[in-house]
Amino acid sequence: QVQLLESGGGLVQAGGSLRLSCAASGRSFSSSAMGWFRQAPGKEREFVATITWSGSSPYYTDSVKGRFTISRDNAKNTVDLQMNSLKPEDTAVYYCAARTSYRGPIYSTRPYDYGYWGQGTQVTVSS
Repeated sequence: QVQLLESGGGLVQAGGSLRLSCAASGRSFSSSAMGWFRQAPGKEREFVATITWSGSSPYYTDSVKGRFTISRDNAKNTVDLQMNSLKPEDTAVYYCAARTSYRGPIYSTRPYDYGYWGQGTQVTVSS
């Protein structure tokens, strides 16, 4: 059974940092692009960051550029999201996802290009 399990969420003050981790099991994702998405209450799920299979080319949504860093360790089958200088508007449930459709652009921000999803981890940033 394929599973993506996120961890590392929590409550932090504005300006603080958190590191999210996603551990995959059931199969290797070393040849898959991986992504992080988030969903705030009452809003649609939105793209945060993605990284290619090699880890050499990360891509971020504009609102997190310079603050968030996505990385991966294919030997451990994990992908992390380091979040610095957090803002209240970063509050959301964060989801890890593995890309399964490559018909679109190299860096996909579309949730439907990702076929495997974790259950999510809550990040709350207080002002």
